[in-house]
Amino acid sequence: MPCLRWAVDPALSFKLVLTPIVAYVIWELLTQHLGSARPNPFGILFLISHKIPTSGPADPRYAKGWCDLLFIAYYVVVFSCFRQLVTVELGTRVAKLFGIRRRAKIARFGEQAYALVYFSLSGAYGYRIMSQLPTWWYKTEYFWIDYPHWDMKPGLKRYYLMQTAYWIQQVLVLMLGLERPRTDYHELVAHHIVTIWLIGGSYVTNQTRIGNAVFLSMDVPEVFFAFSKLLNYLQMDRAKVVSLAIFTYVWTYFRHYLNLVILWSVWTEVDRVPAHARRWAPAEGTYMVWWMKPVMFVPLAVLQLLNVFWYHLILRILIRAIATAQADDVRSDDEDEDGGEGEL
Repeated sequence: MPCLRWAVDPALSFKLVLTPIVAYVIWELLTQHLGSARPNPFGILFLISHKIPTSGPADPRYAKGWCDLLFIAYYVVVFSCFRQLVTVELGTRVAKLFGIRRRAKIARFGEQAYALVYFSLSGAYGYRIMSQLPTWWYKTEYFWIDYPHWDMKPGLKRYYLMQTAYWIQQVLVLMLGLERPRTDYHELVAHHIVTIWLIGGSYVTNQTRIGNAVFLSMDVPEVFFAFSKLLNYLQMDRAKVVSLAIFTYVWTYFRHYLNLVILWSVWTEVDRVPAHARRWAPAEGTYMVWWMKPVMFVPLAVLQLLNVFWYHLILRILIRAIATAQADDVRSDDEDEDGGEGEL
């Protein structure tokens, strides 16, 4: 697909990323020189838009708007560039430095290096965002108190839109076949579809607080998962078994316990929030229309079912690792021309 060449060519995607920034700087310099106060048209690509005019500088607030789509499109290109640089450039060099020679293993190493970097950053950012919200730490009643939450703090809006861009870029990765499919390919496709459904739906219906909680519960385990896989590629057997045990605990807490807490809140706390704590929203006079509860609950439940599918694979790997000190991934299908081996 020639129109998507930027998705696989880091040099081209870097040019696309850099051009609006250069144009933005030139515009600022020209307007300052000419004494003009015209707004910079290039900032909407990489800076969040739709600031609420009535919000003060000490506590700026942002609304949703059509310019958000431009921001997302720009960061899809950013993540394409970043992924290729980490996966191909950095990952390949580090893998070879540690003696990995098989092409399939080098490719997998680069993929997990990118996952480790991205989810470490997104997990830390999501943690910081939640610490600024009344929902900290999973105080689920605040998902609904004062709902609908029309406005957002700048950090929350930026976080949400960048997460959207990341997952759209991941769909491009699947479409372009940038990663060799594993045996759970169809489950992974379903996961991406449900994730984008949840992101878009929660953003449009002003449920960014619950969205932040879901993001955090999903991202943190991925850090430990990617780290365990990298240890496996480096053949650090004892370390990878310990890492796998820690990962299993983290996965259990974040992707099952906390997600079930969120599901319980969606199904029960929506109706238990006292009327005086709600803000009027729909025309019917109630603060939430009847169909919103199942629209939220169903994709979260599907996501939990997918997590249960992967959880039984994780437990199988953990049991085998404890019994035999082998932690190969049962999803592995790396038997290619390089003679691939199983992976964590």
